[in-house]
Amino acid sequence: MENIFFGAEAFPKLQEFLQNKAFSQVLVLADENTRRDCYPLVKKFLPEHQILQITSGEANKTLQTCETIWQFLTEKQFDRWSVVVNLGGGVIGDMGGFCAALYKRGITFVNVPTTLLAMVDASVGGKTGVDFSGFKNQLGIFQQPTSVFIDPVFLETLSGRQLKSGYAEMIKHWLIADAAAFETQRWNGLLAADWQELIPEAVKIKSRIVQADPLENGLRKVLNFGHTVGHAAESYFLQQPGRELLHGEAIAVGLLCESYLSEQKGLLSNSELSKIETFLASVFEKVKLTPEDIAGILPFLQQDKKNFRGTINCVLLESIGKPVYDQPVTLAEVEKSLRYYQLI
Repeated sequence: MENIFFGAEAFPKLQEFLQNKAFSQVLVLADENTRRDCYPLVKKFLPEHQILQITSGEANKTLQTCETIWQFLTEKQFDRWSVVVNLGGGVIGDMGGFCAALYKRGITFVNVPTTLLAMVDASVGGKTGVDFSGFKNQLGIFQQPTSVFIDPVFLETLSGRQLKSGYAEMIKHWLIADAAAFETQRWNGLLAADWQELIPEAVKIKSRIVQADPLENGLRKVLNFGHTVGHAAESYFLQQPGRELLHGEAIAVGLLCESYLSEQKGLLSNSELSKIETFLASVFEKVKLTPEDIAGILPFLQQDKKNFRGTINCVLLESIGKPVYDQPVTLAEVEKSLRYYQLI
């Protein structure tokens, strides 16, 4: 994690990085929220720069928005020795990294994550991309940020809903890689979270897995626990005006459904499933699913990036802290898991 900087040193390290590299131009990519709430906190650490504001939200993580970014870079004559500073959450980081990776065959970009979700997950690992034709992250490329600068001060700008969304990814990390932390945190809960300690630990888990398998040919797939069902639910509700889910809210649904699938397949014990259910229920409100919703979610599973020759491949748990990847599941089994979620 030598290129990831935390806490009080993050902004000074960003300043040092931008000054020492002598970039030809600096672009700060923000949305209306991060420009208002976060940009003032980091502005004094930036050299001369330009700022481009795009509209926030997953619905705007599209090629059309990318065209706006590329058009700006082109009109302002950004060259290959320029840098993009992604100041925002997962949408900004995913899309800004994607645009930087393709512009002039690749220019430098760094991430300054402003949400808990981006700090512990989206800003680290090198996955960039956009949604396409209603499917989550359908277009993308693996491209690592040169550096990541993480300061929990931004968490003070977030709503409780946004904090919970990021916390879902932290729970996922504990479920796949740290049973002891899961046991501790299920008693501590969200309100007692020590972000200065927990964020670096979560990043360390993800970084270790990514370094072992950068292009997701094997082990890195475990980071998708909860995301097969979760991404399908997120994509479905994105098309239901007024019912959209934040990423972490959808992943919380996926974590429970995929834990249930693990138990149904004889991998996870019923007692551990109960622990997971109780922890998730203590943090997240239940997403109301009608039979029509469940039927609408299922088709999105057929575009999951882990699928192989029409088989839906899922990450399941043998026990808390011990995941297994490339586990085939059927649409009927997923439907059963969603009905289980609906009933508990």
